[in-house]
Amino acid sequence: MNEVYEQARRAKEVAPALAALPTPEKDAALTAAADALTQRAAEVLEANALDLDSGRQAGLAEAMLDRLALDAARIEGIAGGLRQVASLPDPVGEVLAGRTLPNGIRLRQVRVPLGVMGMVYEARPNVTVDAFGLALKSGNAALLRGSKTARRTNEALVAVLQDTLAARGLPREAVQLLPSETHDSVRDLITARGLVDVVIPRGSARLIESVVTGATVPTIETGTGNCHCYIDASADLGRAIAILLNGKTRRVSVCNATETVLLDAALPAHDKLAVIRALQEAGVEVHGDVETHAAFGARVTPATEADFAEEYLSMDIASAVVDGVDGAIAHIARYSSGHTEAIAAQDADALRRFTSGVDAAVVACNASTAFTDGEEFGMGAEIGISTQKLHARGPMALPELTTTKWIMEGSGQVR
Repeated sequence: MNEVYEQARRAKEVAPALAALPTPEKDAALTAAADALTQRAAEVLEANALDLDSGRQAGLAEAMLDRLALDAARIEGIAGGLRQVASLPDPVGEVLAGRTLPNGIRLRQVRVPLGVMGMVYEARPNVTVDAFGLALKSGNAALLRGSKTARRTNEALVAVLQDTLAARGLPREAVQLLPSETHDSVRDLITARGLVDVVIPRGSARLIESVVTGATVPTIETGTGNCHCYIDASADLGRAIAILLNGKTRRVSVCNATETVLLDAALPAHDKLAVIRALQEAGVEVHGDVETHAAFGARVTPATEADFAEEYLSMDIASAVVDGVDGAIAHIARYSSGHTEAIAAQDADALRRFTSGVDAAVVACNASTAFTDGEEFGMGAEIGISTQKLHARGPMALPELTTTKWIMEGSGQVR
């Protein structure tokens, strides 16, 4: 535990200074870091190529390799995320509430940083930079535990970020990369109570479960994305298919990808068939009940119960026929991970019943599940999509990385 403990101790030491940084200083550091990433892209890509080679030799799945892979365009996108965070309002010091008590005491509730923020995540090196940017802008120190598969890439990224901070007279300890060779560093991070203020896991259901159940440090749970798209009988079929294909095929390795399509039983047979064929023509393997789909002429891969609870992260999708909005809500309640649920419909009552009846962090009406993203929501880079119900829910950005402090201003009042 000594190494992680020492890194956490150093983060705790610099946290007060980070909390007090003026907004212009934070924004200038973020912009400088973005510039440095593009200027030093070659060394990051060289490290990433080594990680990709190791991943292929280890038999890493294509979806995971896609998450791991960087190129010049992706690095520019990561740098752009930092610039966007720099342009956003600083949440620290924002007054959320205020009033004067009958005895003359003035109360203000203001946003303050969480302190030391730990992140445990898998093979997506962009999370390294996103976490740094959001942590710095919200006045927090970041302890980052990426995956072993992205070790070299993360080391190169953090070196750029730390060098940028040091060049501006800011503490390198504002962002630190934890060891990733064994699971011990995860255990040490999530039990460093008193040094680490919050831990945020981001990745597979197994990773999230192990962090949440093993932590003695408070956690914010980011969930897996078993996202559904329900096509109502009232839907504009062309638009519904476009929404479905975008959610499924735009990028299969992300948590906002559509993993199940629900077809209203009242849809004409030729419309149901058109949906399934559109998926198959796009290269998606459809898993469903063979007899139910054969009834309207579709041929699908036999589905098991597990298929409907699956976050595929691949060119696969589950399909089911449901009895209208109520049937869709019941299916989603049974299998959903609480991430994003979509409906394609023109009937106002169907839309109202779906949005009120579905329990999820995000409900999309006539829009792709792919829009559940901090940048798309105008928040800049996100730390993850929270599927829990306390403190934060949905895309987590700057405000969600703060807590509040009550400030009382009196003139000698006693109780």
